[in-house]
Amino acid sequence: MRDDKIAESGFDGTRLDDVGRSRIESILGPVDARLGRDYPGDRIGGQPIHTVYLPASDADPNVLRHWGSQASSLLESNAELFESLDPAGVLPSVRATLSTSPIQDVRLDFEDGYGWRSDTEEDRHARESGKILRTLSVDPLGPTWLGVRTKGLAPHERLRGIRTLELVLDGAGGVPDGFVFTVPKLRAAEQVTAVVALCEELERAHGLPDRALRFELQIESPQAIVGRDGTATVARALGLADGRCTSLHYGTYDYSAACGITSAQQSLAHPVADHAKNVMLVAAAQSGVWVCDGSTQVVPSGSEIEIEAAVRRHFALVTRSLERGFYQGWDMHPGHLVTRWLATLTFFRTAMPTAATRVAAYLDRRDSGVMDEPATAQALAGVLVRGLDSGAVTEQELLDVSSSVSRSVLVGLLGRTAAAEF
Repeated sequence: MRDDKIAESGFDGTRLDDVGRSRIESILGPVDARLGRDYPGDRIGGQPIHTVYLPASDADPNVLRHWGSQASSLLESNAELFESLDPAGVLPSVRATLSTSPIQDVRLDFEDGYGWRSDTEEDRHARESGKILRTLSVDPLGPTWLGVRTKGLAPHERLRGIRTLELVLDGAGGVPDGFVFTVPKLRAAEQVTAVVALCEELERAHGLPDRALRFELQIESPQAIVGRDGTATVARALGLADGRCTSLHYGTYDYSAACGITSAQQSLAHPVADHAKNVMLVAAAQSGVWVCDGSTQVVPSGSEIEIEAAVRRHFALVTRSLERGFYQGWDMHPGHLVTRWLATLTFFRTAMPTAATRVAAYLDRRDSGVMDEPATAQALAGVLVRGLDSGAVTEQELLDVSSSVSRSVLVGLLGRTAAAEF
């Protein structure tokens, strides 16, 4: 009998009295509250499939169309290659997406992709970036999420990073819809306390609504994974983020280099990368914080052989990440958009028939050949919601499998509103 049913029935046939039960409740009550606060559940729905990083000096309001056009050109000039990677028949959807909404998340970069410039030049680019972000936020082709990556929190760069962020907000005239800023090179959990304070001070100084500013933490240092005290720094950092951290981003090359991996071996698929990302995934699990994989520096350009190798490499890396539970990654080149969308739509479309059948069987309590538990049914529902959000499948296709598998039912299985605001 469930605890609530026992309480309703007034059943009392045990020797444990109210004093004993109250003692136990006094211990577990605060634990329940803390767990509910820190682990409200996975935030499924609304996560972008990628983040595109652009040097702030190269950005302009037409960047989405430029990238979409270049990606489409690569696809059409190498159609046979991409068709060989499309057993699920999603290329028509990829073509449409590149024309209508090629980029879901964009960061204008003032860090590694930008370098060090005069204060006058960075000030100018910061104000211009704010205006560009404001324009993108209302563009019909615009991304759902957008923002900047400023310089980090180290002593030699933090004042410059803070100034840039403030000037971006000035240029934008406030906080554009979907705005988030990336904090690079986290090394100590206590740095997050300073980022929260920065958000509060900027909101106060600029007359912004409380909690208007949100940030991402970029994991590029081994110290962000395991601290000197042996604890998982990234988990402690999330505990200090005051609910403002939207996601954790893995930095492939800085992290690998810091671990002593030679440049030829640095990759999303290297064991040190897998270790770091798995720690990030566990630290963020059920907290509502997304985890984003890193990038590859190999781009589809050069000879026909070089283009094919780069395309197949990126397609394989994106697929590998999806299989391991990383539903978002960095893209650094317009050509990456083709393989990002192709791999993502293929992954979710291929997963749909089995996932929908098993969810339907779970709901109908029929024998599907697999005895799924509630947690498994939730995981399957999450796959289907992500498939719907990416455009890999339609709700009608789910209903064709079973009339019981609608989006509202899937959201109900997840136990929260899939598209809820952060």
